[in-house]
Amino acid sequence: MGPLESLTDISIFAACVEQGSLSAAGRGLGLSLAVVSKRLARLEARLGTRLLNRTTRRLSLTDEGAVFLERCRRILADVAEAEESVQARKGAVEGLLRVTCTAAFGRRQIAPRLAALAELYPRLRVQVIVTDAVLDLVKEGIDVAIRQASLPDSSLVMRQLAPNRRVLCAAPAYLARFGAPLAPADLLRHRVILMGDPAPTAIRLDPVGGGEQVTIPLDAAVIANDGEVAHAAALAGAGIVLKSIWDVAEDIDAGRLVPLLNDWRAPAAAIQAVYPSARLLAPRVRVFIDFMAAALGAARHWD
Repeated sequence: MGPLESLTDISIFAACVEQGSLSAAGRGLGLSLAVVSKRLARLEARLGTRLLNRTTRRLSLTDEGAVFLERCRRILADVAEAEESVQARKGAVEGLLRVTCTAAFGRRQIAPRLAALAELYPRLRVQVIVTDAVLDLVKEGIDVAIRQASLPDSSLVMRQLAPNRRVLCAAPAYLARFGAPLAPADLLRHRVILMGDPAPTAIRLDPVGGGEQVTIPLDAAVIANDGEVAHAAALAGAGIVLKSIWDVAEDIDAGRLVPLLNDWRAPAAAIQAVYPSARLLAPRVRVFIDFMAAALGAARHWD
């Protein structure tokens, strides 16, 4: 028996387990019940052991079947990944890619790069879903999320796209009225804009050259659960805000915001691509992640 026939047999075996019956597996594979039963019996005869206990009502794995199934799933996943890698090399990048990110990141970092992505992969369609909520990727059918948070779900995979420092900044109008903080403790007497629901009650700062970190309690003048609202409030002179550098770099360059306490750094929050599985990663997902890693990594302002 050749390797392709063996691969077909283990595909049938895995389908029987997943579908719960030989007949359901046959329907899914386009095979008759007789063919499925024959191929399964041939597989068991070749291995010299029973893989499934079969009754008129249900299937159940034997101990040997459970061990074999785990290996079979890995083999089938490797085969599928190999096929997809070849398709990607041939340029077979197509279909709908669903990406989720915050509105601010989508507007400033994703949208300006979509034209270049379309030039490379004209058959790729991209749906950008903007929300500050952390969506269930599998339940919502999302291919990849761009996040700045830790990874609570161990079934997901995370790849860093770019470093991302955060800066304290304020508008010139605010600084003209209230002055600039010269040390972290000066924040106690300033108007501060905080983000979150609930908002943090303190900020940790580390000296750039090394040394002892400090934690400053904060009593916010403005609290927003949306980053764009906090950004707009800072531009309007409402107070000092802590923002990711990707979000405020253009405003700092243009003089609309002024970075503060440059000898101190807040903890960084790296830009991450989060996706359900490293295996069976569709070419459209793989090329998007690679594209964004290259594009964001080339930006001058991350560090």
